[in-house]
Amino acid sequence: MTHGNGAAGAPGADEGAVRTGRRRTPLLLAVALCVYAVDLGSKLLVVEQLEYHAPVPVLGTWLELRVVRNSGAAFGLGGAMTLVFTLIAAAVAVAIVRLARRLHSVPWAIALGLLLGGALGNLTDRVFRAPGGLRGAVVDFLAVRDFSVMNLADWAIVGGGVLIVYCSFRGWELGGAGGPTGEASDGTARP
Repeated sequence: MTHGNGAAGAPGADEGAVRTGRRRTPLLLAVALCVYAVDLGSKLLVVEQLEYHAPVPVLGTWLELRVVRNSGAAFGLGGAMTLVFTLIAAAVAVAIVRLARRLHSVPWAIALGLLLGGALGNLTDRVFRAPGGLRGAVVDFLAVRDFSVMNLADWAIVGGGVLIVYCSFRGWELGGAGGPTGEASDGTARP
């Protein structure tokens, strides 16, 4: 019997699984930690320096720094469902941590790291900001004219989502097969 890693009868090999290269969990965690730290730091800074002040133009009226407390989801939708969004963010974080065991693709590690860091950034607000009790309002401060007010965690989530769509479109797998890892989808090295 041949297992996914090409070795007949290899102990611990999953049937049909393709393992290419090394695990990328450290990269996922590094990206997530970086996103989380930058998001948290930026929120602390803008709350301290900009809350209750006039908006600060960055690119004229196209982009401003304006602090908004958002109890809802994107675009302020679902303000009465804060607890639901908290539970969804927690579920996303748990799902990504579980997927990390199978992660061998650099682009997927970056994408999932962006999602994890962003989810944890907004989850931290939901848990620790007023009114508390898993119903805290997320601090948003990047106001794009005629669009939305977001934070860096939101941008990381959007970036991670776009990268996941790109990886899927290219046929790159979580395990590294078919991706830019230097290995073919059958696990052999590319020339």
